[in-house]
Amino acid sequence: MRILGIETSCDETGVAIYDTDAGLLAERLASQIDLHAKFGGVVPELASRDHAAKLAPLVGEALAAAQTRFEALDAIAYTAGPGLIGALLVGGAYAVALAYGLGIPAVPVHHMEGHLLAPLLEDPAPQFPFLALLVSGGHSQLVAARALGNYETIGQTLDDAAGEAFDKVARLLDLSYPGGPAIAELAERGDAAAFAFPRPLRGRGLDFSFSGLKTAVRIEVARQREGHAALSGQLRADIAASFQQAAVDSLVEKCLRAAAVTGLTRLVVAGGVGANRALRAQLGAAAAERGLRVFFPGRGCAPIMAR
Repeated sequence: MRILGIETSCDETGVAIYDTDAGLLAERLASQIDLHAKFGGVVPELASRDHAAKLAPLVGEALAAAQTRFEALDAIAYTAGPGLIGALLVGGAYAVALAYGLGIPAVPVHHMEGHLLAPLLEDPAPQFPFLALLVSGGHSQLVAARALGNYETIGQTLDDAAGEAFDKVARLLDLSYPGGPAIAELAERGDAAAFAFPRPLRGRGLDFSFSGLKTAVRIEVARQREGHAALSGQLRADIAASFQQAAVDSLVEKCLRAAAVTGLTRLVVAGGVGANRALRAQLGAAAAERGLRVFFPGRGCAPIMAR
């Protein structure tokens, strides 16, 4: 089969052509970072309009790069949620209309299932069953994946997602959008032991909580700013490093606990926060000590920045 994939759940327009025999033939990605940066976060209406402008041209580019035609497609898969409703509607309407016109199936895909299965495109790919840590701006979940379509959520955030906490702490530190990469870059120059930020729910169950950690950072930033117009560069780096270490500690601890509870020895890490270098390094080292194998998805294609 040859399939066109469409992703428009938030602030990136992504398309790809996948062939079950030849693998990934082509992919295109348009990022909206520049569009939303001045607002410090994603503006849903602007995101939807940009998807509407970029989607059809990107599909054309991907088809050309794959040296294929619409008539050669066997199905169209699209992100059906969760995500920004307007952004999802753009991708869904395009996919369903195009599939109807071509007389082929339109296949809705759950956003988090897409994250969970993305590492299966890598070499080597994880084999079922496996444990999955799904961490992004809107989700933080631990899932026991026993077979295709057979998933059990065994842990999730009780409040904020990890990626949301990264973004909000970045705003507290006057960093650029998106916050996750900005925090990670600044943290490399900081002391992760400078501040004793909490690890919420440590040693308790498999659920996450990042609201208290975020609040602790906000209180510390306010305390440090008393009598000062702005935080020094090193102080900001120390706060970023200490926050990142607390968040990573929480994620790693829950993963190891979930592996012990389920007995699963393969761990898939996916979602935007899964690209964090500190998380990859610490989780990889901790997993190796316990005989666990960790799989990370590739970083994907280079984005075409929105203009």
